[in-house]
Amino acid sequence: MARPSLMGATALWWTVAASVALGLSAPAALSSQSAPVRTTEVYALRYGTLRNFPVYALVAGADTARRVDAALMVWLVRRPDGRNVLVDAGFYRDKFITQWKPADYRKPSDAVKAAGLEPKEITDIVVSHVHWDHADGLDLFPNARVWIQRAEYTHHIDSAGRVRDATIDSVDAAMLARLKDAGKVRLIDGDAQEVLPGLTVYTGGRHTFASQYVGVRTAEGVVVLASDNAYLYENLSTRTPIAQTLDSASNRRAQERMFKLAGSPRLVIPGHDPEIFVLFPTPGNGVARIR
Repeated sequence: MARPSLMGATALWWTVAASVALGLSAPAALSSQSAPVRTTEVYALRYGTLRNFPVYALVAGADTARRVDAALMVWLVRRPDGRNVLVDAGFYRDKFITQWKPADYRKPSDAVKAAGLEPKEITDIVVSHVHWDHADGLDLFPNARVWIQRAEYTHHIDSAGRVRDATIDSVDAAMLARLKDAGKVRLIDGDAQEVLPGLTVYTGGRHTFASQYVGVRTAEGVVVLASDNAYLYENLSTRTPIAQTLDSASNRRAQERMFKLAGSPRLVIPGHDPEIFVLFPTPGNGVARIR
């Protein structure tokens, strides 16, 4: 099947493509062994694809006939202090695989292995929001501390680990509550919070009650990982709100803010766009170095 198009090759896409083509050096392939890094590195890790996904479910007002092969991703931040941070954790439970039938699927933990790390080496996971395809895989990483907005957690999960809002699956609610009881969950209080040096979370995207996105300071500038607060480059280039938001105006403002935060437009990374792996093709095998 041909590579999915964003139906018009948006201006942002070409800005990103030109930036990659005009002098960004290609990173070396990742080693199969974990090794310390000298500067903060950011990677998109692909663990599957939702074939022929309706674009109107991603971009508000899109033509109902349009489809895209939506990329399923988590993001890895490797830090020189030895901390290996995931943004989101994907999914792995059979119920979701059966329901959604992802193509080219591998467990998010195996996607991490493709980037040269073992799951036990993940030290932190920043959860953008509680949807199954972003939070279900948290318990694949046994040593990770989980960072989530307090308002996101308490809005969706009660003190006994039961669902308060059906946005979260009951299995994931119970799992998150178990992690919290085990002392592995850190609740974040609001916008513009630096949870680790050089790694800051921001609210306002309103994909869910208190969804957050992440800014990571790197040598190339701040990389903004939008997650589902901006699904596709099309959302970003046209400033079109995501189709699934509780507040379209707030989502649009969040997208505008992402560009102000980022070191350059090419460093704003949407949550499900397969073009990421075209624009940032190395080292490959579903691993894309963002720089």
